[in-house]
Amino acid sequence: MEDNNPTQVQITDIKMPFWSMVIFMVKASIASIPAFIILSIIGTLVFSLIGGFMGFGRF
Repeated sequence: MEDNNPTQVQITDIKMPFWSMVIFMVKASIASIPAFIILSIIGTLVFSLIGGFMGFGRF
């Protein structure tokens, strides 16, 4: 018989060595750099197109 009641889980502690956590955070920071560059390029292109269609930047 299936139990349709959802089970709630609450995490109270993660046991992880300090230096392992530091290395993980450094890797996450380094991995975010290419994502930021890609999002910056996409944002620049979108706002350039919007500005071009709206006529902003003309003297």
